[in-house]
Amino acid sequence: MQPKSGAQALTRRSLLLAALAGTITARPSKGEDFLDQDEIRFGLTPVFLNSDLELLDRFQVYLRKVTGLPILLVTRRTYQEITALLISRQLDAAWICGYPFVEAQAQLQLVAVPIWRGRPLYRSYIIVGADHAPAADIADLRGDIHAFSDPDSNSGWLVTNALLAERELRAETFFSRTFFTYGHRDVIRAVASGLADSGSVDGYVYEVISELEPDLTGRTRVLRRSEWLGFPPVAAPLLPVSPRRLEVLKAALLGMPSDSDGAIILKTLRLDGFGREDASLFEPIARKASLVAKLDQHA
Repeated sequence: MQPKSGAQALTRRSLLLAALAGTITARPSKGEDFLDQDEIRFGLTPVFLNSDLELLDRFQVYLRKVTGLPILLVTRRTYQEITALLISRQLDAAWICGYPFVEAQAQLQLVAVPIWRGRPLYRSYIIVGADHAPAADIADLRGDIHAFSDPDSNSGWLVTNALLAERELRAETFFSRTFFTYGHRDVIRAVASGLADSGSVDGYVYEVISELEPDLTGRTRVLRRSEWLGFPPVAAPLLPVSPRRLEVLKAALLGMPSDSDGAIILKTLRLDGFGREDASLFEPIARKASLVAKLDQHA
């Protein structure tokens, strides 16, 4: 599919920003009863793709072409909604986050993991406003208004809360106030505008937006980068809804770099492709989740 021309055209820059940020409200999905057994149902969290975008259309067209099956892309506002559909087997697969994956791992299987800059890894960033009082460590952020992206986000919630838990601190008492933006770009915008003093954000999203919208990220600075962690994966129910559909979907994702349409989508998302990885890749995230859960139990 070629980009539309004229007033309807969307630039690659605007597509990527919308895809990364989740700035457009998802339309209600057709076929909500999920009764069409010949249709691949693939869930997408708002971090990556949303409705009414040329990128979404390209992705749907690519998957339909390669799998030979109808494709329903299901979008929701939060990770929790997509994860609930996935573990209840109302989706064949979904592109989720490492945190909900480890939390529901007994009910899920790993399908594929995006490859970014040659590795299936990314980092969480803690960012502050460019004019924030001098700070070199999270301890210097005590009393801040802090923006998180989603309560089920690894990079946008869990990593920061685990860092505080290591010091036996809790976000709700360490920060003066916290709030959720439900989009990583909106975390950046909140910090850049002064609505928040600091924020927790996906490092992949931050780096790409730094490339495409430097005036925005230029009003912030990165205070801390986490260790490298497993990139948000594609997962499926442990017992596949349809083994055949899952296999053709997996093959389509893994084969994207060698297909011209797939390569365009990957280039737009600044990804190298999707790879086969072992679930042990997400063990560091599981340890962070356990650490936070233990602190909550003793609260």
